[in-house]
Amino acid sequence: MEEKVYKLGLIGYPLGHSLSPVLYKAAFEGLGLKHSYELLPTRSEDLIDRIKRLRTGGYYGFNVTIPHKVPVTMFLTKYDEYVNMVGAVNTIKIEEDLSLSGYNTDVAGFMAPLKEYDLKGKKAAVLGTGGASRAVCAGLYKLGIREIDIYTRNIINSKETIDTMRAGFEGVKVNAVQNSLMKSFEDADILVNTTPVGMKDYDEENSPIDEKMFETMNENIIIYDIVYNPLKTQLIRSAIKYDKKYICGLDMLVHQAACAFEIWTGQKPDWESMKIKALEEYLMK
Repeated sequence: MEEKVYKLGLIGYPLGHSLSPVLYKAAFEGLGLKHSYELLPTRSEDLIDRIKRLRTGGYYGFNVTIPHKVPVTMFLTKYDEYVNMVGAVNTIKIEEDLSLSGYNTDVAGFMAPLKEYDLKGKKAAVLGTGGASRAVCAGLYKLGIREIDIYTRNIINSKETIDTMRAGFEGVKVNAVQNSLMKSFEDADILVNTTPVGMKDYDEENSPIDEKMFETMNENIIIYDIVYNPLKTQLIRSAIKYDKKYICGLDMLVHQAACAFEIWTGQKPDWESMKIKALEEYLMK
């Protein structure tokens, strides 16, 4: 019986920074598969045409990144619980009848590196209120967090997002905090950065928090930065300096890709080999 070969890809704009082709190539090779994965730069005004071409062009599925994670939800016939919680999609499977099923693997990708920690009944601090923040908060909710302080530049502009979280995360206290009032994280058990501060080519030399705040943090706090380029952001460097447990963004990136791969193929890839290939690609640049 001839092996089925899947055409897969990533839509979004811009895509020059993406490590997705490297990750999926490693997954394919690890399982001896001949699937293909390509970058498909897609501007907002071209989204409808792109979806049409994907459905009729022999593609089996695709990933979705900025700025399409929310708009693509209008094309879905069905979706998983995380899409319902977060209101955004990053993985789509094209079914045999050409309908689209949506998934948000960012949530599972975020949770995967935290499996060795017990966060039930604890408190989190989350920096930022964008789409990544919603996925992170959904993951924290699933892990049993009792309270989340969400830090934002503008509480009024973030009201809808905060209200959605309050309504959807039963039993979790969600607090909105103005960035200007950020003073200490001494009562937080985990701090997650979902902002782009510290990202390569975007405020890379800065941290989203004042380093002095590390001096009053809970000694067992977990510092989690979802930014993966550079591998060690200024926030992670401070965590290392102050001997705090930390998780880098590359782990979330690899795990969410592994989840998407399993949705498409029904097979579990070797996520460690995917991470190694990503590291090699990063070091070669």
